[in-house]
Amino acid sequence: MTAVDEQPLTLHSLALNETPYPPLESVRKAIADGIPEMHRYPQFYADHLMEFIAEWRGVAAESVVVGSGSVGVALQTLQAFTDGPQDEVVYGWRAFDAYPIITDMAGATRVEVPLTRDGEQDLDRIRDAVTDRTRVVILCNPHNPTGTTVTARALEQFLDALPPHVLVLLDEAYMEFAQDAVLPQGVDLLKAGRSGLVVLRTFSKAYGLAGLRIGYGLAAPETARRIRTMSVPYSITETARTAVVASVGAEAELEERIATLTAERVRTGAALRRLGWRVLESHANFLWLDEPERCAAFHQACARAGVRVRLYPGEGIRLTIGTPDANDLVLRAARGL
Repeated sequence: MTAVDEQPLTLHSLALNETPYPPLESVRKAIADGIPEMHRYPQFYADHLMEFIAEWRGVAAESVVVGSGSVGVALQTLQAFTDGPQDEVVYGWRAFDAYPIITDMAGATRVEVPLTRDGEQDLDRIRDAVTDRTRVVILCNPHNPTGTTVTARALEQFLDALPPHVLVLLDEAYMEFAQDAVLPQGVDLLKAGRSGLVVLRTFSKAYGLAGLRIGYGLAAPETARRIRTMSVPYSITETARTAVVASVGAEAELEERIATLTAERVRTGAALRRLGWRVLESHANFLWLDEPERCAAFHQACARAGVRVRLYPGEGIRLTIGTPDANDLVLRAARGL
């Protein structure tokens, strides 16, 4: 047997914060029913999907933007509200890997503010980093990759302290998994008149449609209109629209899946802590192991067990919550270190 043969197959991917479950049967059927029409173009700017999301979320259609995942809407926002390297985008770091990428794509300048020792976005330091050159601040709630949160009061105080020329991108990609925490809802802030806000949501995580690349943003109508000018025509497929409508219609079933994953997050986190690992309290579908010294060994042990997890060298591990069997493999690997 060669060295290659001796390497275990990856049985479980717990590295990208995907749901471990396939689309619901009703969603798969809706997609299959649309296959005969796949030779047709989708709508030029996905107006029907934006109208559907607007009715679902209780906002005006003029307040909705759609894109290739929430990161697509985030990129469109930066392109619309920055104009070269003299404009700055501020965010906590470490964060979602796409933030520096889309800032560079927009041609703006990154300003990365370290997280607190407890893996939280340091709102005071982020506010202090805002200058006359700042155009956009990105907040992620719950935060990726640590799973920590910003409370309603802290967020309100932060927004009040910002100068009026700064737009806040509030990334709520994992909000559906935070039902055990009372968190501020971006849509409520918009309805209360917070016009300097763009709320990002996605169908990639809780809704299990990561492969279809569909997300949306909610904003004041004038802000949404400006972001829409950066939309790519025909970029939202009819398959994606069909899957979104079917998924929203099956939210009761999806809630059961979310509850299952949340329970597994609690179980897995508690077990890792009992084994001596420093695991932050998470309100997303993943856990952050704050283990700079041991993260490489943990990553290798999981790989030997057939599980792929996300390694941040010298920082920690982001562990997506999978099925109970997958999580048990992780615990077995952790127990052996």
